[in-house]
Amino acid sequence: MDLIVAKFGGTSVGDGSRIKKAAQAVVNEYMKGNQVVVVVSAVNKTTDDLLGLSNEAIGNSLTDKQKAEIMAMGEFTSVRLFSATIESLGVKSEYIDPYNELWPILTDSNSLEATIDFNTTIKKSDGIKNLVNQGIIPVICGFLGKGPRGEVTTLGRGGSDITAFLLGHCLDANEVVIVTDVEGVMSTDPNKIEEAQLLDEISVEEMRDLATHGAQVLHPHALKYKDPSISAKIINFEHGDLSAKGTRIVGPYEGDMMKCVTKYNNPISLIAIVGEAMVKTTGLMAKLTGSLAESDINLYGISAGQNSITTFVDKADANKAYHLLHKVVVESDVLSSLSLGRDTAMITFVSPDIIDTPGIISDITEPLRKNGINIVEIISSQTAVVLFVNWEDGEKAHKLIKEVLE
Repeated sequence: MDLIVAKFGGTSVGDGSRIKKAAQAVVNEYMKGNQVVVVVSAVNKTTDDLLGLSNEAIGNSLTDKQKAEIMAMGEFTSVRLFSATIESLGVKSEYIDPYNELWPILTDSNSLEATIDFNTTIKKSDGIKNLVNQGIIPVICGFLGKGPRGEVTTLGRGGSDITAFLLGHCLDANEVVIVTDVEGVMSTDPNKIEEAQLLDEISVEEMRDLATHGAQVLHPHALKYKDPSISAKIINFEHGDLSAKGTRIVGPYEGDMMKCVTKYNNPISLIAIVGEAMVKTTGLMAKLTGSLAESDINLYGISAGQNSITTFVDKADANKAYHLLHKVVVESDVLSSLSLGRDTAMITFVSPDIIDTPGIISDITEPLRKNGINIVEIISSQTAVVLFVNWEDGEKAHKLIKEVLE
């Protein structure tokens, strides 16, 4: 007997026929002998409609607490509809909203972007387990939490994904199934490139980066709660089958890689190339990186300025890379010179919270400044910050940055 957490997005319960189809998929899985916990979003566009009404009626006088309560009405309605539909198909069900004594997800008092009290939520999840063990299918509001005074809070847009993975973790589920309006994760947006292909699987890290950079398939913060031992996939509601293939989300295989600080073991050498109008020269970057790729030299980073490009290679490859890049420089009309720089330590800080945390880079770099450690180069993205410091400062810098994470 498997325990499955199935999350249905707003489009997948967009009308009565879709709700019935979704409920039937749940019942079919139940009839196979599996236990199912349902997480459901508000019916498609309901939350936007509620916000539109409140803005027209109340405007700026609407408090965050009132806004959370009004937004929650979409989920309050959908869980009741979904649970009733399951019961109409002959299986016992119970809807769970934040006012139910079995409600598991407890948060702080931030009405619109609540922080989950993880340890308490784990304990409160026992009530849901007991319900499941009685042969009842719980239907739980996605997106919502309960604050310290029993008030309704929300987990932010996309919060239903968070609910599903969080409950999967707390309930020791075998699988989390995200039911949505796409077949799974594609090689790119099929609305922009028709040749986009469905991926059979994608790693947690890849999925997180895609989501952080704008892919609408899954909320990036949900993956914080992806337990390595729990299977997860994204499927299309059109199948009406929770066992449909879709795209499987795999990993992390080695512990929690969602937040970490790592130091590359070997020295990294910097090679700086300078020239005029470099950013306006088509194909220049390809020539530089291509010359290294042809000789199987790996690039650990690359940064570009108005009149310079810096490449980062393993010290063992530095001399060979230096000569290869020099050949490109002398054959180019826009490149002037290059220099082989010092040995550096490469330290990588990874966190899905980077994009949502103002000042996080200063939090990382300030301890280095206070300890007289110079940053030779810094490269950042929405999910990672990579710093290069003098090799002799590497261990100390790694320790200081790790303390920031802890």
